[in-house]
Amino acid sequence: MIKYFQSGSRMSQAVVYGGLVHIAGQVADDRKAGIESQTSDVLAKVEALLAEAGSNKSKLVAVNIFLPQIGDFEAMNSIYDAWVDPERLPARACVEARLADPDLRIEVTAVAAV
Repeated sequence: MIKYFQSGSRMSQAVVYGGLVHIAGQVADDRKAGIESQTSDVLAKVEALLAEAGSNKSKLVAVNIFLPQIGDFEAMNSIYDAWVDPERLPARACVEARLADPDLRIEVTAVAAV
């Protein structure tokens, strides 16, 4: 069975199938905030969606991070490193990519076990 969470006209924010929850790309609500604030906001959204789907960050298996300015890498990592479970580190990729809104500093997708 497939379960959908927070579905809109174009997509769902999370989908559970085959024992995994797939989290759609999450972006910050305050698009004018700096990278640290946007990273905190995005990771809080990921964590909330994981909880809604019956999972948590200790069950993450993969995280993908998109930064329009790779120069934000260290500042983003300072927030990410404090957030992620240090005993259960997921596979991760971080790439420089142009995002849908030029004010966005980060977008994150994730996959976790449920």
